[in-house]
Amino acid sequence: MKRKILFLGESYRADAITWMKGLKEFGDFEIITWELQTSNTQRFNRILEYLFAPFTIRKIIREEKPDMVIAERTTSYGFLAALSGSKTIAIAQQGRTDLWPEESKLYPLKKFIQKQAFQKAHLIHAWGPAMAIHMKASGVDMNKVLVLPKGIDLSLFKPSTNNSNKIEAIVTRSLMPEYRHDSILKAFGVLHQKGIDFSLTIVGDGTRLQYLKDLTKELQIENKVIFTGRIPNTELPKLLQQSNIYISMPITEGVSASLFEAMACNCYPIVSDIPGNQSWITHRENGQLIEVDNVKMLAEELIWSFENPEFRNKAIIRNRKFVEENANYDINMKSISEKYHGLIDSRK
Repeated sequence: MKRKILFLGESYRADAITWMKGLKEFGDFEIITWELQTSNTQRFNRILEYLFAPFTIRKIIREEKPDMVIAERTTSYGFLAALSGSKTIAIAQQGRTDLWPEESKLYPLKKFIQKQAFQKAHLIHAWGPAMAIHMKASGVDMNKVLVLPKGIDLSLFKPSTNNSNKIEAIVTRSLMPEYRHDSILKAFGVLHQKGIDFSLTIVGDGTRLQYLKDLTKELQIENKVIFTGRIPNTELPKLLQQSNIYISMPITEGVSASLFEAMACNCYPIVSDIPGNQSWITHRENGQLIEVDNVKMLAEELIWSFENPEFRNKAIIRNRKFVEENANYDINMKSISEKYHGLIDSRK
């Protein structure tokens, strides 16, 4: 009989799609989903819906009889999974701690909710080492933790060496304030002033789009920056393969599939110096780590990386091998699926 999983979380997110697709493909699971219907902008209604969610979820469990409940984010859907009464629960931490923003008035409440979720879950996903560090510090039973990224599809993200004699950089993070696209543009403004040629492709959409377009005009680099807007994921490998440098400057990070995708396509990574990136990148070994919002340093490191093509080429070969060994979706999702089957059997 086909086993059934109830997924709690935002089913439209790329991360969630990858997770569910892998479970269907490698575990032959049937998956049903539930998520909050009220938008984030309607705060009061969303909180109200969240408060009644445990009853809704328990009703679904009674009717659908899933073998297991899985949920993303330990401070929201993960807590709902903990309250679901399911015999088998797996939750995933999405960010480095999920307790974000740290200066929020709700921080103590989130911490309490997360603790409950950690206690009730039978399996906890840390998609990368930075997350496991937080879990250990929070007193989680580490026997329940699986440190393994979902991985990326290496048949789509293939290596391609760009031998261009200029910087052809790409940014693939959504255009939100926490990804610091403005710092990236300002660094390229410095390169432009120094007479260094480049092209910069910014993929995706978000609240900062117009602001960033205006900033390129102000920096007089609008003819060197391409905003693609939102693109289908199938077009992304081609854009990465046409680029030689990948840039990502978030102020916080869990595990970035975008970074793995870039590494798989032989893009040299220049990323922010934060725990989520330090797990995979060592400065001037297989990429570069830049202090958040340090425009001068980003500009200098971009120039350094471009003036050292031999170093860059060694690094991209090493990075592709690393992704093949550690972030192969076929291998990792098969492993996660087997873990779920074993967990369901042991909880019967």
